[in-house]
Amino acid sequence: MARRHNPRVATPPPLSRRALLLSAGAAGLLSACSAPAAASDPGVVDVFGAQQAGIARPAPPQRHADVSVWDVPPGARLGALLATLGRRTAALCAGGDAALADLPPARLTVTAGLGPRIVAAAGPDLPGAQDLPVFPGDDVDDHHRGGDLLLQVCADEPLVAALAVTELTAGTGLTPRWRKTGFRGPSASDGSARNVLGFADGIVVPKSDAELTADVWLDGPPAVRGGTIAVVRSMRLDTAAFHALPVTRQEQVIGRRKATAEPLSGPELDLGAKTPDGEYLIPADAHIRRAHPLTVGAGVMLRRSYNSDEGLLFISFQKELRTFVATQHRMSDGDALLRYATTTASATFLILPGFSADVPLGHGLLA
Repeated sequence: MARRHNPRVATPPPLSRRALLLSAGAAGLLSACSAPAAASDPGVVDVFGAQQAGIARPAPPQRHADVSVWDVPPGARLGALLATLGRRTAALCAGGDAALADLPPARLTVTAGLGPRIVAAAGPDLPGAQDLPVFPGDDVDDHHRGGDLLLQVCADEPLVAALAVTELTAGTGLTPRWRKTGFRGPSASDGSARNVLGFADGIVVPKSDAELTADVWLDGPPAVRGGTIAVVRSMRLDTAAFHALPVTRQEQVIGRRKATAEPLSGPELDLGAKTPDGEYLIPADAHIRRAHPLTVGAGVMLRRSYNSDEGLLFISFQKELRTFVATQHRMSDGDALLRYATTTASATFLILPGFSADVPLGHGLLA
């Protein structure tokens, strides 16, 4: 679908590498210095580490998400801005911050990422410098495409997440581009949860440290090591039309049993399994076939999606943007689920490596 121009939204000007480097000078003055509360507190997620929280940890994911995309104003001191976000993140997630209205932190996490315009200014060959293409069937206007800064704020209490976003962005000069809230049902033992179509979502994901290293965490160059590439897309689901289908037809669209999440091929996923008549047990256009890494020929995405008022707030983390792009192109070429799903917002971000009390958020990218 053709992109529609939104005259109210001006595309931010390109950033020079010199401007980014000059902004880094003030970063150390605002480094994150608040230590998190005792790790024994189940409501506190340690914000410090090699990777940011809100991706692989905590597990299972929190019940609520507040995802917002922002533009960085011209002339902004990006190093100081990121350091401020890191400092505020550490204070909020530790608990006891007045900005949360005396509420417990409820496993609050903040995950920050930079859009392709910002990353390309720091280094055009860096992971995250490439933008997403426009996919067939997208219905995304200019205001809901791309952006400079991602804030994924998750908590088990939605008010905590909302208050945290207000505190994180206060006085920063950031311009909001789009924002969505989402919720998850109870997580199953494998970490998956049901979506608004009634099916388990996010089953095939990397879980072990070795799998995360192979498919999620960036391993070079040093400026991005420990980060990852995020794709965030808001989707409008035609739930009424989908639920009007007989359950057996719903299962054929997805490729799994609705009640148990078991593949139509049996207890184990077998994309080659057929009936005595030679028909695939998992139909050729079933979602789990079209999106499976084996049929796509790409890596495995870490899905951390949420239900939303529109349908689905899709969030994935992967080592290479190609993993998502190849999967989406494969789905666009015959996935039965896309008859009921339309993407209305779309963006990709370089999720920055983790930070500490001594090393500010984003320091390696600007050093």
